Amino acid sequence: MSAIPLPPEDRVLSPYTGWTRAHWEAAADALLAAVEPHAGPGHALINLPGPRPSWSGHRSDGLEGYARTFLLAALRVAGAGGADPHGLLERYAAGLTAGTRRPTTERDLADGDPYGWPVITDRGQAMVEAASVALGLRLTRRWLWDRLDDGERERAAAWLAEALRRTPVANNWWLFPLTVGGFLAEVGIETGAARAAIDRGLAAVEPWYRGGGWYTDGRPRAFDHYNGWAFHLYPLLHAHLAGDRDTTDRLGRRLAEHLDGSGRLFGADGAPIHQGRSLTYRFAAAAPLWAGTLTGHTPLAPGTTRRLASGALRYFLDRGAAGPDGLLGLGWFGPHAPGVQPYSGPASPYWASKGFLGLLLPPDHPVWTAREEPGPSERADALVALPGPGWLIQSTAADGIVRLHNHGSDDQPADETIADDPLYARLAHSTATGPAFDAPPDNHFGLVVGDEVSERGRITPLGTGEGWAASSHRPRLGGTELPGTTVTSVVLAAGAEEVHAHLVTGAAPGTAVRQAGWAVAGEQAGTGGDDLRAAATATGADGLPLAAVLQRVHGFGAATATPLPGGTAFGPAAAVPVLTGRTDGPAALFVAASRLTRGPAPAPFRAVHVTTERTPDGSLVRVCWPDGTEHEARLGPGTAEVTVRREG
Repeated sequence: MSAIPLPPEDRVLSPYTGWTRAHWEAAADALLAAVEPHAGPGHALINLPGPRPSWSGHRSDGLEGYARTFLLAALRVAGAGGADPHGLLERYAAGLTAGTRRPTTERDLADGDPYGWPVITDRGQAMVEAASVALGLRLTRRWLWDRLDDGERERAAAWLAEALRRTPVANNWWLFPLTVGGFLAEVGIETGAARAAIDRGLAAVEPWYRGGGWYTDGRPRAFDHYNGWAFHLYPLLHAHLAGDRDTTDRLGRRLAEHLDGSGRLFGADGAPIHQGRSLTYRFAAAAPLWAGTLTGHTPLAPGTTRRLASGALRYFLDRGAAGPDGLLGLGWFGPHAPGVQPYSGPASPYWASKGFLGLLLPPDHPVWTAREEPGPSERADALVALPGPGWLIQSTAADGIVRLHNHGSDDQPADETIADDPLYARLAHSTATGPAFDAPPDNHFGLVVGDEVSERGRITPLGTGEGWAASSHRPRLGGTELPGTTVTSVVLAAGAEEVHAHLVTGAAPGTAVRQAGWAVAGEQAGTGGDDLRAAATATGADGLPLAAVLQRVHGFGAATATPLPGGTAFGPAAAVPVLTGRTDGPAALFVAASRLTRGPAPAPFRAVHVTTERTPDGSLVRVCWPDGTEHEARLGPGTAEVTVRREG
């Protein structure tokens, strides 16, 4: 349960979560009260306890603490029409004045000045935080900025304006100068440079739009939650606040498309899909839901929007995301160091403040007054293809789990080779599981050489469709592609069932292969199964049992289940089912059936009939499902063609 004091639940208005606007306000107040004891002199730097990046310093981390919590304070006060019974804006105004009095390039307090913020430099962290400061000032302009004296405004504007002239990292960072420019243009300061920054930001991210509401984050195929809490949020919110109707409508249509798919990435328990970097931002995943309603561009009903957003906030607070001291730590539930990015510091989790965007909607808005409606994953089993990122979304209403089959997102840069990131490279991610970081990879098919399992590296999407997604990759060991070897993969799904097929071409006969399934985790985990199938079980953080099963169908020779002593973000104990086999020629096919379910024991597979046959250039896999639907996948080296047939 949450350590944050909250009002009584309202199960009439909110039958799914019990939460109302009052719960959001109480959560915001508690999160802000918890950080207050960590504010330094003048409130300019808020240094929270916890591990720090090696490159950062007291000033950078303190500015991050100020900026990200200021954004939450701004949403809270602006959403209340300027009402500020806790004196939030007085403290943050004092911090703004103190922090911009004498910006410094020093990383510590050696010069004896306990106030100054770091100057904004090329690709420096202060540029990121300037965006939160600027957005907070824009939202609270009447109650904070307009009440400063001329000198205070001049110094604050001079600090912010550096963001207009500096070079960002070539990814979503282009949106930070845009956000600063939006505020400065509104208050009539350096308007030419401000408008130029807005135009540059919009132009920089435009080539990364892949259609269907999805952007890649700078790298060729980096799809993740940054779509919602960065690419759609910043430019659309700027256009909305600026009254730019044309840009609002253009970007709003993209957001509506995005929400049509991403709205399906929340489980019935409120969990967002566990995929991509910066997951410590947690309920920031709710930001695009609110943005769609705020700007009038959403396919979701008001009651569904609130159900998804409240579900996400409650999911984390109920599971200890805010510790006994009320602070958000680096992790998913509680601390989880393996999943934390190198750039994250003690205050980084407070980008979760974006999840409170809904407070800008007045209390009498339908999003707050409508009765909660079920989320998409609760209504019926669904299979939804997202061609932009190369994903297949599979959800089951009986247990509320959402699964993301990944055949398109790898986060690999265009001009160098980096190791697979478990948060991108897995074949599948879900709302109930996370990857292991200290063991052979879960949800992965690889070739085995010695003790090493090959990586996917760059993924080449081969298409998505009704109940299927496919891709190919050149397997890598130690960063080097195996010569002449290609793995072509397809997932075929129905209900909770998955069939994974992999065609390995170009590998020497007798090469060992390994297929792993879902890594389930909790306070305890177990293994089981027989020679045909492997099973892993665990009791989740919510006390409900999880089961993962992997069954050999073709090509594999053995089934086992392996404990994962390091656990995952979902618990300290974990286990994963594994199949192994060996190639039998220059084109070897491996087929497995898999499932992830909530239940007291691994559920048996339904009557799924799978047949395979060799073709002149590869293999054919035919799957007949109990309802009469048939998938036929024709796989060749780096090619996949899938046909779907239905009875009648």
